[in-house]
Amino acid sequence: MLDLNRLKALHAVSVYGSVGAAAEALMVTPSAVSQQLAKLERETGATLLERNGRGVRLTDAAGLLADHAERILALVETAEADFEALRGAVVGRLSIGAFPTAARGLMPAALVLLRTRHPDLRLQLMEREPERQIREVARGELDLAVIQDWMNRPVAIPEGLSRATLFDDIADAILPGSHPLADRPEIELAELSGEQWISSSPGTVCHDWLVHTLRSAELEPDITCMTDEYPTQMALVAAEQGCAIIPRLGRDFVPPGVRVVPIRSRPTRRIYALWRSDAARRPAIRAAVEALKAVSADFRGPVSESAGAAEPMAVPVTAPTVPPMAPSGPAGSG
Repeated sequence: MLDLNRLKALHAVSVYGSVGAAAEALMVTPSAVSQQLAKLERETGATLLERNGRGVRLTDAAGLLADHAERILALVETAEADFEALRGAVVGRLSIGAFPTAARGLMPAALVLLRTRHPDLRLQLMEREPERQIREVARGELDLAVIQDWMNRPVAIPEGLSRATLFDDIADAILPGSHPLADRPEIELAELSGEQWISSSPGTVCHDWLVHTLRSAELEPDITCMTDEYPTQMALVAAEQGCAIIPRLGRDFVPPGVRVVPIRSRPTRRIYALWRSDAARRPAIRAAVEALKAVSADFRGPVSESAGAAEPMAVPVTAPTVPPMAPSGPAGSG
């Protein structure tokens, strides 16, 4: 009889292309994956891996078995979701991914609320970039993801995933206090022609979005500082090393010498929860989406748009006031 954990190891190698990458995805050691595959070879009497340069590749027999493993694992997940739905209890383990500013600004309150409402639910939070989260949710490595999606540069969502909108997060220009436009009530992005910019690292969603947005306004990006943390970007603006565009969820604190100036076009990213459609009946998924929607209500209210320090966007994690959980039902998508 085939062992489910060994099939899972083979499937992970098939998806990620190597034993090391599969081990990282499964959060085990490469040795543990190799041992599972060796046992599976003995069970099946077939060679599953062949040397390919410095790596390995799956044999035809392994490819056939990996295809079956994918369907088997999907059926197991559906069975677990149906069983949990039948019981109606919010129990078990729930893994949640969130991009960095949501992990800091949104998830603490959501986790407190979930633990208060459902003490038997075991939660695991992992900070991930949006593209990685989408892949991991689609592959079943994450149960739920909190994703950002810029309106002028949307991301592709694979079939088989559902989502629910949480709130829209507006980005503003972040200028040194000495900047000629610092005291304006709002500006056009094109007015920042010739400026130097502070950005996230190349290859990240925020860096690619900034380059796309500036070029859409006919501004050629002159990026002089690259750092992934928004507080560091704010500190560099305060040191007059350039300008930045930072969403409100990412602004925990506006340091002295920095001005927040709204951009007339209101660059906006949509924040939403993402999960596999097959798992939508899980009470834990529905409970997590409801908790995220509840704490997101604090981000949908009016936010000061005057020049100067904006109101902090962090949600307090102590005793959040939220409506009672709605009766069980399918999680909506937006």
